[in-house]
Amino acid sequence: MLKLMFMPFRLLGGLVAGVVSKKVFEQIWSRIDREHAPDPEFREIGIVKLIAGLALQGAVFRAVRGIVDHAMRIAFFRLTGRWPGEERAEPEGGNA
Repeated sequence: MLKLMFMPFRLLGGLVAGVVSKKVFEQIWSRIDREHAPDPEFREIGIVKLIAGLALQGAVFRAVRGIVDHAMRIAFFRLTGRWPGEERAEPEGGNA
C-alpha cells in the first residue's frame, strides 16, 4: 500500500529529474564544447566524442534522479510520517 501511495511522488520526481538533468547537462556541455552535445542520430560524429557525451549525460541524469528521488521521499515522509523505502543499506556479506 505504501508503494502505491508513493507512486505520484515518484512520477513527479521522474519528470522533474528529466527536465533538470537536461538543463544541467546542457550547461556542462556548453563549457566543454561549442557544438551541440553529440547525439547518436548525427551522421558525422566522432565515436570518442559520442561516448564521452553519452557517459556524461548518463552520469548527470543518474545523479539528479537520485537527488530528486531522495527529496520526494523526504517530502512523502513529512506528509505521512512513513518512509517509502529502506531505512539504510544492508551491510555486504550478510552479517553485521
